[in-house]
Amino acid sequence: MNEIINKKVFFRHLGTIEYKEAWDYQTEIFNKIIAAKIENRELSEKTPTENYLFFCEHPHVYTLGKSGSKENLLASPEMLNKRHATFYEINRGGDITYHGPGQIVGYPILDLDNFFTDIHKYMRSMEEAVIRTLQEYNIEAGRIAGMTGVWLDAQNPGSARKICAFGVKTSRWVTMHGFAFNVNTDLSYFGNIIPCGISDKAVTSLNLELGYMLDMKEVEDKLLQHLADIFDMEIVK
Repeated sequence: MNEIINKKVFFRHLGTIEYKEAWDYQTEIFNKIIAAKIENRELSEKTPTENYLFFCEHPHVYTLGKSGSKENLLASPEMLNKRHATFYEINRGGDITYHGPGQIVGYPILDLDNFFTDIHKYMRSMEEAVIRTLQEYNIEAGRIAGMTGVWLDAQNPGSARKICAFGVKTSRWVTMHGFAFNVNTDLSYFGNIIPCGISDKAVTSLNLELGYMLDMKEVEDKLLQHLADIFDMEIVK
């Protein structure tokens, strides 16, 4: 049997897109890749499975992962409407988080058989791409044991604050959902939730840490390059 490893990743920036539209689009591609893997099982000559990576921004939205608690949403439907925000219960791991303008939301839809079949390594690799991006702005970031995400002052419980959240779904080593990196994000929207179900840690943004508004494309380009390097991807635009 001829196994073909494909490290090409089709990259597309979706711009500002409603959350549900992006979720449906991800799901369509996710299911297509899984179907191709199932079909490959019956073939003596395998065909390469595809990989995708999307960046986008969303209008104000709160999403609750399947392992989360709805009690971590502190806003009433009336308050959500007043703040022009929507709410979805979705099929990724993790608890509740916020997406909005000024945030880089990344959706890797990868067949990990093309890279490595290790979910822990996958999560740490995505975190590492964000950590390296922050280093380019002279910001030292890291991880907190037992807590997925990228944190500043990670070793200081009193001042630790999250700058990037992660939540994924996998099936047959195919991934969907991904990460939310606060760049120029309006952090007041996090006041309507207990972010990721963690009540004793703050959230932050690149803008807040540096004291000026960032060029979103500049940050996206740096992040994309680090993802490509860490995963040994061949980015196809």
